[in-house]
Amino acid sequence: MGNSFTFYSFLALMGCLVTGVCMAWLLYKRPDGLPQPLKISLAAARAVTISLILWLLFSPLIRQVSYTLEKPIIIIAQDNSESIAAVTPVGFDSITYRNGIQQLGKELSEKYDVRLYHFGDRVGRGLDFSYKGKLTNASALVNQLNDELLNRNVGAVILATDGIFNKGGNPAGDMATLKAPVYTIALGDTIPKKDLLIADVNSNDLVYLDNEFKLDIQLQAYQSNREGTKLIVSENGKTIHEQMLQINSDQFSKNIAVSLKASKLGVHQYTVSLAPLKNEVFLTNNSRKVIVEVIDDRQKILIASAGPHPDLAAIKGALSLNKHYDVSLQMQEQLSAVELKGYGLVILYQLPGMQYDSRAFLEKVRLSGVPVWYILGAQSNISQFNLVQSNVGLIGNNETLVYNYSDVNASFSAFDLDPASRKVIQDFDALQAPSGQLKISGDAQVVLNQRKDKSKAIVPQLFFMNINGRKAGYLIGEGLWKWKFSEARANEHVPVFNSVVGKIVQYLSVKDDQRKFVVRPAKQIFDENEHVLINATLYNDSYVPVNSADVTIQLRDGKDKAYNFSFSKFESAYQLDAGILPAGSYRYSANADFSGKKYGAKGSFFVNALTAEFQQTIANHQLLYQLSAQTNGKMYYPNQLQQLKEQLTTNKQMKTLSYEDRKYEDLINFKWLFGLILILLSIEWVIRKRNGAL
Repeated sequence: MGNSFTFYSFLALMGCLVTGVCMAWLLYKRPDGLPQPLKISLAAARAVTISLILWLLFSPLIRQVSYTLEKPIIIIAQDNSESIAAVTPVGFDSITYRNGIQQLGKELSEKYDVRLYHFGDRVGRGLDFSYKGKLTNASALVNQLNDELLNRNVGAVILATDGIFNKGGNPAGDMATLKAPVYTIALGDTIPKKDLLIADVNSNDLVYLDNEFKLDIQLQAYQSNREGTKLIVSENGKTIHEQMLQINSDQFSKNIAVSLKASKLGVHQYTVSLAPLKNEVFLTNNSRKVIVEVIDDRQKILIASAGPHPDLAAIKGALSLNKHYDVSLQMQEQLSAVELKGYGLVILYQLPGMQYDSRAFLEKVRLSGVPVWYILGAQSNISQFNLVQSNVGLIGNNETLVYNYSDVNASFSAFDLDPASRKVIQDFDALQAPSGQLKISGDAQVVLNQRKDKSKAIVPQLFFMNINGRKAGYLIGEGLWKWKFSEARANEHVPVFNSVVGKIVQYLSVKDDQRKFVVRPAKQIFDENEHVLINATLYNDSYVPVNSADVTIQLRDGKDKAYNFSFSKFESAYQLDAGILPAGSYRYSANADFSGKKYGAKGSFFVNALTAEFQQTIANHQLLYQLSAQTNGKMYYPNQLQQLKEQLTTNKQMKTLSYEDRKYEDLINFKWLFGLILILLSIEWVIRKRNGAL
């Protein structure tokens, strides 16, 4: 049947009733000794029973309608950030205000559905007056309200704050989606007080050893005209820069750039501070800390050759474009004075050579363990080359020279070569190489293959090997300078040659991390309201990550206070959530015991103190006024809570909504009907049995 009682439904129901009456009449029309009133009652019961059974066969739908009343929802959100307690106007009583806002919520709940929230750097349910929030993020509050109450009967939003939103921006735009007036309670003080502060410090997070870097410092001062202070930059209590400053207005602002030199590797914490003024209100914002990591990833690259060649200038020129490479070119007798300690790669250009005895230098290279890149050409001494290393050899007549073009190995993946670069390489001029059969002992990662004209071959031209943990590269052919010029002929720019040489050197010079136990913080610098997360990985002898062993770690802060933790196992690694830690520098020492061996890892990280709540201390009541005005609300002060209550309780726009819920259900699902049918049949059977009418 349909969802409503139609004319056909009426006809079906009438048919069921007529059929029930007819069957009851046929049963009780004959004489059976029953009293007439009793016979009529039993016939009526039988008619009803049969009609119900027939009606159920039509599977009718019954419409059920229910109504749900929803009171207007009033949201009271209290700013729980540090600035609320730090800056209070004259005459403000925090206890009186707290009691007043709690009483407001209680009285409004008699008529409305009141929802209580607090917000700062996090959003939570209920009112919280501890004022411990390190940031003020009203946008996070609005986002949560939109998630929970979108398209609900929100009558009003009461926002108690000072209007200083230092994270997430102005919430006005998102607040409009609630479609409710916003009533703001203006907290804080709009009158400037005597205060000196460091508004911001900008610097590079990462600087290179021996380079200079700048700290861009923004200073502000209020109500401090004609006073002086001193700017101090220090590290570990040692002053490394200071200068005197004169304040010349009541609203003073100045940007100062301080140059420092990165003279020591590691993570450095610099403190930028201002000497306090007499009767200054806040001292917390007089200093800020900045973290700078000094690294030295500049690789010392040695190009060793038996004599001058255009290729040497091409290689050195390509590498010199990268400021992280310190490239040195040494030839012949100069090589005997070279100390290989500290070098990341030695490029042996046609060494061993025909014109210079380099055996002593090559032995020094072998003993140093430094990665090498062999480049073979017309001046290479192939016989000595086959002797100084045993992994690659050229067999046969090596005096004849051949020209081979380059063909990029499509399956190479050690570093990326985009399709455009591959096409340019295919068009490079041919390299001049010694003839002979190339023999490779061991696994090789082939970058380029040799080809003659357009025919392809599978003989490697440029390839890499890993020999007992030491990387080695081989280029069979000279004439790299032609590559650069052939590229220049086809393009205005020449990035491919320089890029390829740079990637080759980078691949060979980067050391593989062979540690079996690695512990790394999720980041080097955490904010003091963030959870400190640390990850660890333990490898077996095959360098497959395992987590069967237990891993512990001890953190020590700047005061040498210890915090002990155990890592949780996650998939094939380890994770630790050390929670929220006090601001400061921390050292960690992690330990693992696996297969009878002990492993350890050490490091450090910083927890940065958040002072954003003290960077701007003047309340922004103008912003609160605009927020209320654009949502048809109103701004109130803490001593006007009673007026706010009267405004809300008399607001005729906030009405209880009634939601109608219509539901259709099959009549056969009403189990009580089967009970009724059973009862009627049972009563009829008992009466007829006792009166001998069966």
